[in-house]
Amino acid sequence: MRVRIGPYRKNRAEKIEIERFDTWSMDSTLALIIHPMLVQLKDTTHGAPCVDDLDVPEELRSTNAPPKENDYDADAYWFDRWDWVLDEMIWSFNEKNKDNWQEQYYGPYIEKEDDLGEFEWIDDVGRKAHQERMSNGFRLFGKYYENLWD
Repeated sequence: MRVRIGPYRKNRAEKIEIERFDTWSMDSTLALIIHPMLVQLKDTTHGAPCVDDLDVPEELRSTNAPPKENDYDADAYWFDRWDWVLDEMIWSFNEKNKDNWQEQYYGPYIEKEDDLGEFEWIDDVGRKAHQERMSNGFRLFGKYYENLWD
């Protein structure tokens, strides 16, 4: 894959070449691009969209924020909610970029005489929680896709 996108303007220069192998594992290919873009967005963002309370931990929800002075003001956790969502997306795409993230949940492989080896230990609960967190980050990416602006 080759991507060249010029500065944002009405007639910006764009050149995108997609190879057949880029779509073989398209989720991994896109993660390589999405992760650094999310990191940069978080570093340079100047605003925050409305984030649903159900998408963040209890302590960041608007219902737990101190009372606002005016109804039209953003609550005290408005920007914290967006930072949390961005952090979850960044974490998820970073984990996706690791080919071996699951290895931390498997103990050493033991070879057996019958050629049917096994792992000394497996942490399926930890692996499942890790995968669920990644999936939630991808869900948030989809939900807030149109809010990925600076």
